[in-house]
Amino acid sequence: MSNPGNIVGGHKANLNNPNTSEESKQHSKDVLENEFAGGNVEKSGEKNPQNVAGGLKATVNNPQVSQEAKDSAQDRLKDMGQ
Repeated sequence: MSNPGNIVGGHKANLNNPNTSEESKQHSKDVLENEFAGGNVEKSGEKNPQNVAGGLKATVNNPQVSQEAKDSAQDRLKDMGQ
């Protein structure tokens, strides 16, 4: 089976899409209620360390970010060995 979070996200998006039919929206509601406890899906908690490091590096180099946030990101990168 595909990632449950992606399935739930797709059905939730369908419910909020003004271009989908009422029949399609009802199907999404049924799937969320019957198969996914109303759309509540547990998150794995595992984050990809390379993605985290990439986000922190982007923060450090973003001119729109405060110096405090840049310093925090730099400290976290050091803790990760980056």
